[in-house]
Amino acid sequence: LTEVDSKEKADGKKSKSKRVECCGYPVSIFFIVVNEFCERFSYYGMRAVLVLYFKYFLLWDEDLATSIYHAFVALCYLTPILGAIVADSWLGKFRTIIYLSIVYAIGQIVMAVSAIHDITDTDRNGTPDNMTFHVALSMLGLVLIALGTGGIKPCVSAFGGDQFEEHQTTQRSTFFSVFYLCINAGSLLSTIITPILRSKECGIHSQEQCYPLAFGVPAVLMVISLVVFIAGSGMYVKAAPQGNIILQVCKCIGFAIKNRFKHRSSKYPKREHWMDWASEKYDKLLIVQIKMVLKVLFLYIPLPMFWTLFDQKGSRWTLQATTMDGDIGLIVLQPDQMQTVNPILILTLVPIMDRIVYPLIKKCGFNFSPLKRMTVGMFLAAMAFVAAALVQLQIDKTLPVFPSSSQAQLNLLNIAESGVTVTIPPNEPVVLGAGQASEDYIMFETDTIEVSLNTTSEARRFTLTKEMRQTLCPNLWPVLYIAFMCGIVLFTVHISYLSRFVNALSTPVNVSTKAANYETISPLLFSNYSLIPQGKHTFNITNGVQKCEYTKILGYGAAYTILLPSCCHPHTITPCADFITNLLICIYLIHIALQIPQYFLITAGEVVFSVTGLEFSYSQAPSNMKAVLQAGWLFTVAVGNFIVLIVAELAKIPQKWAEYLLFACLLVAVCVIFSIMAYFYTYMDPAAIEAQYREEKELEPEEKEQLEMTKDQVVNTTEDVDVFSRRTKM
Repeated sequence: LTEVDSKEKADGKKSKSKRVECCGYPVSIFFIVVNEFCERFSYYGMRAVLVLYFKYFLLWDEDLATSIYHAFVALCYLTPILGAIVADSWLGKFRTIIYLSIVYAIGQIVMAVSAIHDITDTDRNGTPDNMTFHVALSMLGLVLIALGTGGIKPCVSAFGGDQFEEHQTTQRSTFFSVFYLCINAGSLLSTIITPILRSKECGIHSQEQCYPLAFGVPAVLMVISLVVFIAGSGMYVKAAPQGNIILQVCKCIGFAIKNRFKHRSSKYPKREHWMDWASEKYDKLLIVQIKMVLKVLFLYIPLPMFWTLFDQKGSRWTLQATTMDGDIGLIVLQPDQMQTVNPILILTLVPIMDRIVYPLIKKCGFNFSPLKRMTVGMFLAAMAFVAAALVQLQIDKTLPVFPSSSQAQLNLLNIAESGVTVTIPPNEPVVLGAGQASEDYIMFETDTIEVSLNTTSEARRFTLTKEMRQTLCPNLWPVLYIAFMCGIVLFTVHISYLSRFVNALSTPVNVSTKAANYETISPLLFSNYSLIPQGKHTFNITNGVQKCEYTKILGYGAAYTILLPSCCHPHTITPCADFITNLLICIYLIHIALQIPQYFLITAGEVVFSVTGLEFSYSQAPSNMKAVLQAGWLFTVAVGNFIVLIVAELAKIPQKWAEYLLFACLLVAVCVIFSIMAYFYTYMDPAAIEAQYREEKELEPEEKEQLEMTKDQVVNTTEDVDVFSRRTKM
């Protein structure tokens, strides 16, 4: 360890600090790297379970859950512009990170509190009684998180770069590699861990899905992130605010538009470019640089559609996974854990593309330019949604058909010892053996039916509830009519399955297992459904005198009715080992592994599109306006998420596979447009253009020397970006 005094520069742009170095690296970067790992863990961990929280805790439908999810993501990519302006113009990077991290941590804590169902669950039934309270808290938490994570996004990496001296280019390159490795590591670990925490059950009065823990752990990590960052305060090199180039660019463009509007008359001579109308007020070099930036930003116009598809991994694809079988043997893969496939594939595909695929294409003589790569990336993303549509078609074949708002469904269950024939016009008679149920639900367009049996000449009318599934035990009338309403909502297969018991005995029984307690079931009645994790369960059944055990392995996506048959002796249940199970909602047979091809395609598209796009943007931007293009790049991500929000709310396509194909077709169309734009694009050398302009101005020798240093800096920066961007998703 060595201590180096960081002298304050003459311009006063950096504060004094005691620089402590280890192996040539500032020790201060350790605090920054740990801070970034914890922050990314916090963000991606919360985001992984967010759409399921919307659907299964706040009870929103899939379209609303998807819309709010993408509105949040869009806000996270809009606020970096605000953070950059605040840091560069007023507070500086250090104080901006501190203040916004506090906002960020508060937001995470608010989200964890909003998920505690016991706060408003006054009747202790496991369901919040004041959902408005939870919705308001969660929306407040998301806004605070978006301000925090977006605001510090453009500051942390740049602040880390400030810790190095000008001669430490190698160390700076290594730092950024480790920095972005921490981003992917935090994303990967959190996406594995938080779904596991979410799948647990917790609660004070009733046990429910543990969203407070799933949000609470990211909140703790964010607090740790803040504490670690503050702990290194005395070692940091803190650059003072220097003015924001984004504001300068916006003011210059605004003046050019305003001036052009004032001189719109034909008596004023036309100028070569509309930005030339700003030459009366702004330096010509700045105008030339803005022209180069605008040329790249024009190419950004079609890019949001890529992000429209890409960010649906965390919304539509996660919801799709809830209707698939996640049992992979030793563990049960949660639907929100499938998102881990993306960072795993990124870490695998980036070096493969960089070291094998691109060199091989170059050896074959093909000019695989950056814009061509981006076009291929967009096409791969479209194919990923085609694959998702094919998977959805297979899922739809296994899902049960639920009644619409004008329909009702009826299932028949014979709990007697002898067979019975049930006739419900206009349907064909249904023959049920002892303890047998009808094979499927019978659909009715009317709410009144007339039922007759072969054992009696009497027919009886029943009133059905529209949009509901119901069960009729015909052999019990006129004593009893059993009806249950499961609604149209599909139960989450990876979270739990449902089971209930029907007591056909003449004595009350108590049924319990470690996962649930059905309490006492009266004679000829049924218990409520209980949510129980998938797997092997032993049910303890007792009539108060004798006991017996019933063991069964229960699968995914099913609602079981387990019948205690009337063949048992009225005073003992010991001989009753042959329970009859009626599967009311079919098991999902499509395995979650079928999502891997679509994840592979979307990740390959990301590697080819996103990494190449960052390289292209930096190489085509003037040295002092790379931040402007970074802001424009992040803005395309925000716009892409807004497009999802609009489509989800306005299109209302009932078939999910059709929605996937719609997005795929839109991206293919945009891909064609982008390829045409790319064909007419002329690659630039910003350093050469700036040098040529300065030479025309006949600079002084000292300024020419400074120009050469600037050109070298541009080259070094471009090389660094190439190294950094190939190791990460941004």
